[in-house]
Amino acid sequence: MDIVHLLIVGLAAVAGGAVNALAGGGTLITFPVLTAVGVPMVAANITNTVALCPGYLGATFAQKRDLRGQALRLWLLLPAGVVGGIGGGILLLHTDDAVFGKVVPYLIIMAVVLMAAQDKIRAWLMRRAGKEEGASLHDAWALLPIIPAAVYGGFFGAGVSVIVIAVLGLVMSDSIIRLNALKQAVSFAINTAAAIFFLFSGQVVWSAAMVMAVGAIAGGVIGGRLAGRIRPLTLRRIVIGIGSAVALIYLIR
Repeated sequence: MDIVHLLIVGLAAVAGGAVNALAGGGTLITFPVLTAVGVPMVAANITNTVALCPGYLGATFAQKRDLRGQALRLWLLLPAGVVGGIGGGILLLHTDDAVFGKVVPYLIIMAVVLMAAQDKIRAWLMRRAGKEEGASLHDAWALLPIIPAAVYGGFFGAGVSVIVIAVLGLVMSDSIIRLNALKQAVSFAINTAAAIFFLFSGQVVWSAAMVMAVGAIAGGVIGGRLAGRIRPLTLRRIVIGIGSAVALIYLIR
C-alpha cells in the first residue's frame, strides 16, 4: 500500500477507535475503507480483525474491576469464545471473495439492526436484572448461544459485542455493568483467537494492520476524552446511517 492509502486507513482506524469507545460499531467504518483502497474483501476482514485486537484488550482491562466474582463464568465462556472465534476464522478462510462479497451486505445490515436495537436490548437487560435471582438459568446454559455468536465474531465481527451481551442477558440475571464487563472479556477472547489464527493465513496486509492498530488506540483515547461531550446516541445514529449506505453500495455492486 502507498502512503496515501496508509494515511486513509490510519484515519479510518482513528475514527473507528473513537466510535468504538463512544458507541460501538467502528468496524462499519474501517472495513469499507480497507475495501475502498483496494484490499480484497476477505483480506480486508482479516486485516481489520488483527488491527482492532488491541482495542478489545484495552476495553477489557478498563472494566476488569467489574469482572471480580465472575471467575466461574470466565472459565466457562472464554474457552467457548476461543473455539468459536477459531471456528469462524476457519470458515472465513474457506470462503472466497465472491461468496464473501455476497454475504457481507447482509452481515452489515445485521450489525446495523443490532446497533439500532442496542438501547432496547440494554433496557431489557436492566429490567431483567431486577427480577429475582431464581428467574435465571444456570450460567452454563450461556455456552449454547455463545458458541454460534463467537463463530459469527470470528467470521466477520461487526456487532458481535451487541450479540454477546444480548446472549448473556438471556441466561444470566445480573447488573448491566457486570454483564458488560463479561461481554468485553468474551469479545476479546473471540477477536484474539481469530486474530492469532489469522496471523498464519498469509492474508494480513501488515502495513495497513500496524497503522490501523496505532490509529485505533489513538482513536480510543480521543473517544474517551470526548465521551462527555458527544451523545453516544447521536454518534450511533451516524454510524447506523454510514452502515446502511455501505450495505446498499455493496448490494448494488
